[in-house]
Amino acid sequence: MDAREVLAEAFDRLPDLVRSAVEGLTPEELHWVPAPGANSVGWLVWHLTRIQDDHVAELVGEEQVWVRDGWASRFGLDPASGDTGYGHSPAQVDRVRPESGEALIGYFDAVAARTADFLRGLSAKDLDRVVDERWDPPVTLGVRLVSVLNDDDQHVGQAAYVRGLINAR
Repeated sequence: MDAREVLAEAFDRLPDLVRSAVEGLTPEELHWVPAPGANSVGWLVWHLTRIQDDHVAELVGEEQVWVRDGWASRFGLDPASGDTGYGHSPAQVDRVRPESGEALIGYFDAVAARTADFLRGLSAKDLDRVVDERWDPPVTLGVRLVSVLNDDDQHVGQAAYVRGLINAR
């Protein structure tokens, strides 16, 4: 198995994790936070999807799925492509209100499909291509994909934990 196959395998695991975190939750449960200033399941899954959408769109040179397919209206948000949730205050977290778990899953599935298509087209050499020179050392495509995957894994795990708290109430 080469690095491209490892990345594809890792990204392919995310849809089931997203589904298990949100399926069956009401809009109120998706918005529930365990403590003031904490993140909700809805915000966590929205954010991890926004990060993947933002970063992969830049890598493939396409418009974000968020903007292209009009997902913002299903979350009560403006369609600004720059809002990924990074650095959100508690008030901003509170404004993310997905209409349903299906909206979260639908948006994630659309982003995941584009990511999977992108990964299938990569060569091993592509992973060494520099995609961001603002860092020292410059960021390669492989490093950027690992960064997105790491962010997604962390946040989907947090969403699963908050869901467990919801179920335990």
